[in-house]
Formats: sequence, structure tokens, C-alpha cells
Amino acid sequence: MPTRTARTAWDGGFKDGSGQVELTSSQLGTFEMSFPKRSSSDGGGATNPEELLGAAHSACYTMQLTALLEEVGATPISIETSADVTLDEDPAGGFRITRIALTVRGEVDGIDDAGFAEQAEAAKESCPLSKALDGVDEITLDAALETA
Repeated sequence: MPTRTARTAWDGGFKDGSGQVELTSSQLGTFEMSFPKRSSSDGGGATNPEELLGAAHSACYTMQLTALLEEVGATPISIETSADVTLDEDPAGGFRITRIALTVRGEVDGIDDAGFAEQAEAAKESCPLSKALDGVDEITLDAALETA
């Protein structure tokens, strides 16, 4: 498997600085970021590490889930996953990610609710990003099968 690269350029200090994060390998975009915008409730029109992590985790999880569904003979029609990433103060100092809440809804032929829930949980445990995020206090999952 190839190595993927992202790059961040930052100017200034932590609280007054700003930067851009670039998706270097794919060349799909460069996104603004700053600490004031990171800590605002609406994001201020900029991205942040938690949002990027949520995007990466939801994408990885979704791909893993579709692979597992196909392995058991089901046919994914559509899967939608969101990842809510919570950043809190770390008692040891600084900040840390304390919770990721995955929500997945799927339209899948050839599987019942229980089978979908089982594969959804297996994907949470086996996707590479979930494994990399083992230090997060809690990764929750809300999975439901939907019908067309």
C-alpha cells in the first residue's frame, strides 16, 4: 500500500497564528486553520485537526464496513457515516481527544438488522483508523439498517 502525505504550513504563535493544511498526495485541496477558529463553536470557516480526523475515520470505517458486508454475502447499496470527534482538556496538561461517536446508516441487500449491527461493530474494531486511535477513551457506534 502507498504512503499518503499531508502538509501543514503555519505562521505565528499558537493563539494568534494561522495556517493551511494541504492534502498533498491527492492534491485535492488546501484548507485554512487557526486556533481561534478551532475553538469556536461554528469553526469560523476553517477546518481543524479534529474535523480532519473525523473525516478520515468516517471514510476508513465506511470502506471497512462495505468490505465486511460483502464478505458475508450482503450487497451494500449506500452507506453514510459521520464521526463526531470531541476534544477536551487533558488532566495531564494540554488537550486530548476523549470521544469519537460514529453514526452509520446503511441500505444493504441480503442482511438483516442483527447482521448489519454485527458487521458494523466488527468494522469499528477492525478499521485501520480505529486501531490507530486506540488511545481515545471511548469510540461509540450507532448503527442502523434502513430500507428504501
